[in-house]
Amino acid sequence: MELHNIDASFLFPQWNARTGQAAMAGLNNEYRGREENQVQLSTHSWLIETGKHIFLIDTAAGNDKLRPLNPVFNQLNTRWLTHLAAAGIRPEQVDFVFLSHLHVDHVGWNTRLMNGRWTPTFPNARYFFSARELSFYSDEKNVGEPSKGIFADSILPVTEAGQAVPVDAEAILPVPGLKIHRTPGHSYDHWSYSLQSEGETLLFWGDVMHHPLQLRVPDWYSVYCEDIAASVVSRKWAIAFALEQNAAIFTTHFPGTSAGRVQNSALGLSWTPFKQE
Repeated sequence: MELHNIDASFLFPQWNARTGQAAMAGLNNEYRGREENQVQLSTHSWLIETGKHIFLIDTAAGNDKLRPLNPVFNQLNTRWLTHLAAAGIRPEQVDFVFLSHLHVDHVGWNTRLMNGRWTPTFPNARYFFSARELSFYSDEKNVGEPSKGIFADSILPVTEAGQAVPVDAEAILPVPGLKIHRTPGHSYDHWSYSLQSEGETLLFWGDVMHHPLQLRVPDWYSVYCEDIAASVVSRKWAIAFALEQNAAIFTTHFPGTSAGRVQNSALGLSWTPFKQE
């Protein structure tokens, strides 16, 4: 789901044009909005096939969900399931769903509306997520306005179906090489995931970063971050991890291919996206 021409001063409360434009120097047009102080975003999921397991990291923003306080995600009618089918995967083939955090645009396709009821989209999958977040956000006063309503239609149906697996970050996951990293700040107990495969490291960093300009100004946080100081620490950790491991980064809100590497350049840290195949 592409999100066009977002006002950067809304997304980043610390925005100022001089610093922002310098931070965007060298970025392709796909990251820039129509106006000088606008940015482009997207929201999506990652599908991974290992040969033994099929799993998703995050489920984006689901269809038919009532989000009156969040018009961008209110009663969507997207082709997410069609795209999944185009990738050759039926919902019943998915073994696991790993959630980075319990925000509106990361849990939406946990469920779908069937015969008037919210039903787990992936009937044979186990859904892994933070037990801390489940406890914290189960209290409605802790749920931010953009995510109001997600528990009733996207979390509880999964728990009631017996498919939820709330765990701590130290849990051993059922996919070899897949590891949880606590990166709190954007949400109460936000997680990133790394995957070691064939000598390479992959990092699915969730919402530690919303736009590549934050590589140049990691102290800038998004308007949706719940603990600002912790979000900065987590963002700097993710950047250091990406550089140390030369990791392939799979982002949640970068537009375009949404995947690439963090590299050093003459302008400072830069984002090098993978080419679309």
